[in-house]
This record gives sequence, C-alpha cells and structure tokens, in this order.
Amino acid sequence: MMNTPPVPYLSAIDAIGEHDGLLRGRRLGLITNPSGVNAAFVSTATLLAARHNLVALYGPEHGVRGDAQAGEAVGTRSTGPLGIPEYSLYGRTNRLTPAMMEGVELMLFDIQDIGSRFYTYIYTLGEAMEACAKSGIPFIVLDRPNPLGGHRAEGTVIRPAFHSGVGNYGLPARHPLTVGEMARRIQRLRVPACGLTVLPCPAWDRSPFPAGGSWLNPSPNMPSATAALVYNGTCFFEGTTISEGRGTTRPYEIIGAPFIDAERLAAEMNAQKLPGVRFRACCFTPTFSKHQGTPCHGLQLHVIDADAFNGFETGITLFQTLRATTPEMAVTSPSHLNNLFGDDTLLRGEEPLDDLLARARAESAAFLRETAVDLIYS
Repeated sequence: MMNTPPVPYLSAIDAIGEHDGLLRGRRLGLITNPSGVNAAFVSTATLLAARHNLVALYGPEHGVRGDAQAGEAVGTRSTGPLGIPEYSLYGRTNRLTPAMMEGVELMLFDIQDIGSRFYTYIYTLGEAMEACAKSGIPFIVLDRPNPLGGHRAEGTVIRPAFHSGVGNYGLPARHPLTVGEMARRIQRLRVPACGLTVLPCPAWDRSPFPAGGSWLNPSPNMPSATAALVYNGTCFFEGTTISEGRGTTRPYEIIGAPFIDAERLAAEMNAQKLPGVRFRACCFTPTFSKHQGTPCHGLQLHVIDADAFNGFETGITLFQTLRATTPEMAVTSPSHLNNLFGDDTLLRGEEPLDDLLARARAESAAFLRETAVDLIYS
C-alpha cells in the first residue's frame, strides 16, 4: 500500500492570491520572523515583496531573522536582504513609533504563536494594534493554526496587577486561540478603534499539528511540539535556581541543577501518576544560561499521551515537589516568577496544591466560555 504524505497545515499566506485586492497599490509593513513562511517554506516577506510594495519589516523578540536569544535586545537594520529597513520591536522600544511607520499604509502580521501566555509574540501583536489604531493604519493578521490545537486551556488566569511582557489579556497559561483569534479578542477588549482584518487559514479544524508533520522553530528555544506542550509548566523554573533546559537540545523538556537527586525525584514524580507523562532521571551540562558548563542532574519529561497531558498541572506539581524536597531550590527572581504565574500565590506557597489545581481548572474553563465569541474556526 502506498503511504500518503501528511497534508501540510495551511496558513493564510498560502492563499494570499485570494486577497491581492486588499494589498494592491498600498505601501505595506510586515511584522514577522522566520516562522512566517508558506507551506513550501518560502518566507512571507519574500512573497509579499514579489507581489506588492513591501516597504518595511518589523521583528519581535529574537528579531526578524530569529537569531537573537531570549531577552536579548535586537537592533534596527537600515537595510536588510530585501533592500528595505528592518525595525526591532524588542530593543530600545517594544512599540511601533511614528518614525518606524512613516509611509506605511497597511500593516500586516505573520508570526507563528504556540498557544502560551508566556510567549511574547502576542504582546508584540497587541502593541502594534494599538500603535496602528492611533496612527489610523489598517491592520491585517495572516492567521496560522495553533500547534497545540484549538480546544484546550490550562492554568490560572493572570491578574491585572501582574500584567507584563510575558503575561496579559486575562489569559491562562495555555490558550486555544490562533493569533488571528487573539487579535479579535485584543480588539474587543483593548483596541476597538483598530481597523482589524483577519485573513483566515484556508482550512483548519482546530486539531494539533499532525504527527509526522514538519516543525519550524518559532523561536530559538522552542525546537518541537513537545517543548511547546511542556513549556506551559516548566517555564516557571525560569525564576529559580533550577535550569529549564536552556543551553541544551531539549529546552523545557528537561529541568535540573547540580544539587538535585535525579533518581529520587524521578521516583517521586512517577509515583504521583500524572496523566500522559513519565519522568526519566537524566544528566546534562548547559552550554549557556543557568549553570553554564556545570553538570546538572534532573528529569526529562516524556509526554506519552498529549491528549491526557496537562502541562500546567505537571509543571506546578513538579515545582511544589522540588520545593518540598530540595531546599537548595531558590527563587532568584520573585517578580519574574509572579509575572509568569499570573499572581503571587506560587511564590508565597500558601495555597494547597489541590486547591491551586482546582482553581486553575475553573478559571481555564471560564476562559473557554468567555472567548467563544472570538473564534473563527469550528
């Protein structure tokens, strides 16, 4: 029997010819990065430059070219490979300024999101929508599927006092929206004056990226769909002395530190029988970031059932287990931990784990009800 190759998940850029009338004769700006490609892996910037008058590019965290590490300020290039300016929205400013938008008549956005509150691209989106609304520039989102699927939400909802560049818009840790659906929500809640148009994916049934499909890193430390799944729980270790796997080939899938008893921790976590995941003791030496060049001991999270797995609940259970058993684990950045978690209860450690998880389930379920109005795909 002949094997049929998986059908690629199509994004709005794959049907851009159907929307030429919206773009023709206008000076275009494009907010993008290397994840902005069509199904043949041709960049959105290249395609638009060939068909229309593309006059400027704008990059989020990691830059237009995706070559900067997390949190690294990115500079502006006066002329990039396409012969047009490349402006940074993650450097001296995270906002579109009037000078950056001079001459732009229509702003486009094409970046792959991963359905996580911590991922900064959706905040670049929101800031850009606000700037374009103030300048009277229409805004178009070229939509992309949510790689984790469009049905699940996980975690507690962020509180307004903890809004930051890694959390806003009343989101839970994991959300099921596409970037186009997120833009509709931002417009509804924050920027009603934004002249928003969402160009939809040609066909998406809200299912996750298929097994065997290709994964293009949307950022330097997001190398797989599994990393995106576990990110919604292991990202909390960023604010601690525990390495979240940066500087390894498995960021977020492995955690550890020089002082952890890995075999004991693996046994303790596996004894809890968390759904969809198994824990394996491992050793690693980060090449950069925390504990650079120092052997670490910890765990690799192996997701064996993505439908049953809950990244937020797994990460929080692991966090609380380490805090109870490993006194060397310390919070190095309380404000960052609070901003990631969305309030200060994890830092204070006063809410029993069962109560915290019950609250997370109730709040994520409420979020799904509240965002039904923003959905584009059934």
